[in-house]
Amino acid sequence: MSDQFDFIIVGAGSAGCAMAYRLSEDPSNRVLVLEFGGTDVGPLIQMPAALSYPMNMPLYDWGYTSEPEPHLEGRRLATPRGKVIGGSSSINGMVYVRGHACDFDTWEEMGASGWGYRHVLPYYKRQEHSHGGQDGWRGTIGPLHVQRGTKWNPLFDAFKTAGEQAGYGVTADYNGERQEGFGDMEMTVHRGRRWSAANAYLKPALKRGNLTLIKGALVRRILIEDKRAVGVEFETGGEVREAKASREVILSASSINSPKILMQSGIGPAAHLAEMGIDVVADRPGVGANLQDHLELYLQQACTQPITLYKHWNLFSKAVIGAQWLFLKQGLGASNQFESCAFIRSRAGVKYPDIQYHFLPFAVRYDGQAAAEGHGFQAHVGPMRSKSRGRIKLTSSDPKAKPSILFNYMSHEDDWEDFRTCIRLTREIFGQEAFAPYRGKEIQPGDSVQSDEDLNGFIREHVESAYHPCGTCRMGAKDDAMAVVDPECRVIGVDGLRVADSSIFPQITNGNLNAPSIMVGEKASDHILGKTPLPAANQEPWIHPDWQSSQR
Repeated sequence: MSDQFDFIIVGAGSAGCAMAYRLSEDPSNRVLVLEFGGTDVGPLIQMPAALSYPMNMPLYDWGYTSEPEPHLEGRRLATPRGKVIGGSSSINGMVYVRGHACDFDTWEEMGASGWGYRHVLPYYKRQEHSHGGQDGWRGTIGPLHVQRGTKWNPLFDAFKTAGEQAGYGVTADYNGERQEGFGDMEMTVHRGRRWSAANAYLKPALKRGNLTLIKGALVRRILIEDKRAVGVEFETGGEVREAKASREVILSASSINSPKILMQSGIGPAAHLAEMGIDVVADRPGVGANLQDHLELYLQQACTQPITLYKHWNLFSKAVIGAQWLFLKQGLGASNQFESCAFIRSRAGVKYPDIQYHFLPFAVRYDGQAAAEGHGFQAHVGPMRSKSRGRIKLTSSDPKAKPSILFNYMSHEDDWEDFRTCIRLTREIFGQEAFAPYRGKEIQPGDSVQSDEDLNGFIREHVESAYHPCGTCRMGAKDDAMAVVDPECRVIGVDGLRVADSSIFPQITNGNLNAPSIMVGEKASDHILGKTPLPAANQEPWIHPDWQSSQR
């Protein structure tokens, strides 16, 4: 292997795979991708229904947890990040949500010029191969296949109908013109397999002769000379090596590891780096700050008919489903089982949805533990725009040391009110006529939990991360002291170095973060290559006409 490349990409995750594909399209570009994880081959990753396994396996997950969270009684929350080809797109729930148009217009207002909805929509279209999405709003020839489920279970439709009965709208495509409402959820699944960024982008690109992938490579630091990134120092097979980049080094190692590697390389808050004994290359106080996430609750209801996934919660059923998937790539194994969803507003005066629902015809925890005592269904629900902010710090100058992650969840008073609203609105939806043939007792929180104080107690004990960390290398204007990268993803204060992954989000987007992370990789590629960005779109997204006076 030559140690000299044009571009070095750190991390083969959602954004990294997209950039590997785009940067290697020109055969004259020599591109190196460094990934600490290993292969994604095997049914536990490729079978959509097995999604709770890889997320909890040290083979595929970095195994991070938060510090004891002060507002959640000191609970440490799991913070899984993909340590495998495809990154977190290989261990996630495969839910595909672009985010709301207003999210990106907010980014632009926060200093990320050129990242408004009109600018990012063309990149979403470029990345997608949408099956059944709204004409004119969706891409149909991109590498990333996006599809809907078969809605095999009547509960999926009951959820949508209950939303209508409660007075909410329906959306034919929440990734199209209108996010707000109840609708069918989309997933990154293609021909029965998880369609990760590795399957969509990296594997086709590796067939080109100019892209090199090194697995098992732990990046120790970015090599910087005279304020310019010139390469990467990494460890593989017990040996420390260097690779040089004649043009650029691009960090796309996740919202946890990208700031960690920057700090290990001397880019970050000067006082913290000094404390760790690291020489300061660029004092950027925003590195590791602005950490955001989505929290969610699993609200569970017993089901009076034996129609839920609980009937398959036994070894024999799992074997049959596994065999059907293995040989035919069909059946229950080919779905993530999140086939209905909703985006609603919590109250009048909120311009665009701030609550998301994933509906599941089963009462179980995300990690596959603790299936409820029988047939049930559940809604994962949580607010989209928490005001709480956390941070990431180093615990040592040793690149193998885990970082300190503090989300500071629920530190803002509004978060408590928002979650209580989520619970009460969900109870109202589950109480509609559409659920009457199926509705048993409320399993969780339970009918006795009604007062604000009781609901707060339930939230404190049961709230879980939706695994959407972002924001730790925030994009903003060059003169913004807390920005880490400029609107072309260039690290401010160091030449030849960019960050492109969910860490650059100024503010968390509505919904799951895989789609916007891939979009960042797509758009960053054009900036890196010096191409003129795709022409801005002029489509107007749907906003509820009475949002100022009406909640639904």
